[in-house]
Amino acid sequence: MDDTYQAYVNRVARLTLLDTYKSQVEHIQESPKFRPEPDGGRSPVAFPGYTVITPPSGEESENAAFYASLDECQEALQVGLETGAFVPVPKESFHFTLADLIWDSAYLDAIKNPEFEGQLRSRIGECFADCKSTLIGDFPIRWMVLGLMVRTRALGVCLAPKDESSYKQIWELRRSIYQNSDLMALGIEQQYHFTAHITLGYFGDLGSGLDRDRFSTLLSQLNDRWLDAPQEIWIHRAELRKFDDMTRYYRESDWPSLEFIGG
Repeated sequence: MDDTYQAYVNRVARLTLLDTYKSQVEHIQESPKFRPEPDGGRSPVAFPGYTVITPPSGEESENAAFYASLDECQEALQVGLETGAFVPVPKESFHFTLADLIWDSAYLDAIKNPEFEGQLRSRIGECFADCKSTLIGDFPIRWMVLGLMVRTRALGVCLAPKDESSYKQIWELRRSIYQNSDLMALGIEQQYHFTAHITLGYFGDLGSGLDRDRFSTLLSQLNDRWLDAPQEIWIHRAELRKFDDMTRYYRESDWPSLEFIGG
């Protein structure tokens, strides 16, 4: 399901254009993953599952400058958008999703089997072991920020590979997961076309006061920061993580992980 390298680059380049923003912001919706509270804030709704991601920003130092840039962008969005329209995720939770696995109702159904979680960890571990011996190349994996990306219920930054090798290594990792028959037997399947991104937050109360033209212009203007100072993330580690909602991604020390080639 995932694109070839050139097809991916061509596709995502269009996602950060002003005309694309103008079209997309007409269709954004309030996210059900956060509920309004009496004090005007929003709290996360239960949305459990498993995923394969890079270490969250609060747990690594290798990409400090990269995540500092995202922190600044998230703050600018909070200031620039109407109150309540944008629900930021904790900056410590920023991460690159390498492969979504299972979530929400599918996860709740799967754990009716008491052996499911142990089986999932074991099979992801086997997949990582195979990747380490056969799929990992000789060059570091680096991806760069193209600009902000609008999704129907969320807002994040869109990423493009620094080179073809960086794309191919992630492509191979995803292929090894989604084409693994043992994982398929557990209900793990690819449901989305791969668009590398890091989520900054979700849409809240959009109401009738959101100026969508101004919103599109704000997104385009914020992208200028990456033209002036390009930011790259080094993908040095893939980890199996569990989540209960969209604010925290955790793991035990013995859960599977995969170390990539050095930077």
